[in-house]
Amino acid sequence: MNDPIYRRIDESAHFRELVKKRQRFAFTLSLIVLIVYVGFILLIAFAPQWLGTPLHAGTSVTRGIPIGIGVIVISFILTGVYVWRANGEFDRLNNAVLHEVKA
Repeated sequence: MNDPIYRRIDESAHFRELVKKRQRFAFTLSLIVLIVYVGFILLIAFAPQWLGTPLHAGTSVTRGIPIGIGVIVISFILTGVYVWRANGEFDRLNNAVLHEVKA
């Protein structure tokens, strides 16, 4: 960190804001994913009979199948949410940092 540009970036208010927002957002999304996955694993461990129950009479599709698909879909959705925010707000803050440091 001897290079003056690194010091200017580290001292930038926009950079600190970017780091704070990204960390908070990443923590929130990670917590959501953790809860969803651990919840699914706990269902498998402690309620396998419930998950193995057919959705309705005469079908082989059990409750576990749409729930498992839901876990995967939620992961894709959260990835899209992160990319959307990263390409919007985080890129704007990153450009503000670069503009501030280069000035």
